[in-house]
Amino acid sequence: MALVRLEVEDGVAVVTLDNPPVNSMPIEAVEEMTAIFDTFNDRDDVLVVVLTGAGKQFCAGADLKPATTGEPEQGYEWRRMRKVREISYSIIECKKPVIAAVNGAALGAGLGLVASCDILVASEKAVFGLPEIDVGLMGGGRHAMRILPHSLVRRMVLTGYRAPARELFDRGVIEACLPPEELMPYAMGIARQIAAKSPLAVAYAKDSLAAIENMTLRDGYRYEQGNTNRLKKSDDAKEAVRAFVEKRPPVFTGR
Repeated sequence: MALVRLEVEDGVAVVTLDNPPVNSMPIEAVEEMTAIFDTFNDRDDVLVVVLTGAGKQFCAGADLKPATTGEPEQGYEWRRMRKVREISYSIIECKKPVIAAVNGAALGAGLGLVASCDILVASEKAVFGLPEIDVGLMGGGRHAMRILPHSLVRRMVLTGYRAPARELFDRGVIEACLPPEELMPYAMGIARQIAAKSPLAVAYAKDSLAAIENMTLRDGYRYEQGNTNRLKKSDDAKEAVRAFVEKRPPVFTGR
């Protein structure tokens, strides 16, 4: 049975983690989601992605049940850890922007998924945390550091504290903290805004954002300038200028 659902309509892909009751992530779900995100790099019908969870939870983290079923076969843990690392990069390096619509608890690996996305919105019922210290594990502190302040990350890691969505909105971490029924319409609204842009411009923008994150100011801006020069030569860039001058909506071809 599939643990991850995919729906595509009008350029927007909705990826839903669906492993009741709390959408934990066994290795099969990790593999499914990584494979799905890898396909987006080659799909012209997908312009933007919304990632969410089924039911009342976003993702409660790794599935702990295998850890209680005896000794794993040799090499299993190394394979598992490598696959878990790569799921984040399948999102971060995806050519299409990814919006996290966090409908409930995003804990451990679930917080890692959120931190790998480009735009973050959440339900008022959502909470974010790294509870691994309470179950004999270590959490994804480095993922959390991408989006959360120094002290808050350490509080989460060392105490298991779960930050409510309202707190993260007040801290400027997420774009919106909404009633549950407004979450997906809001996320889809942002997705449609992105889908209306030039696919080529969006791809270059996403590439720049992913590449420059760990660069110096000089190297990062140089990288952006390179993408700007490549984009300026495209049909889409020329169409954008013509449409602006002619005061009409642009018609993009992705070339």
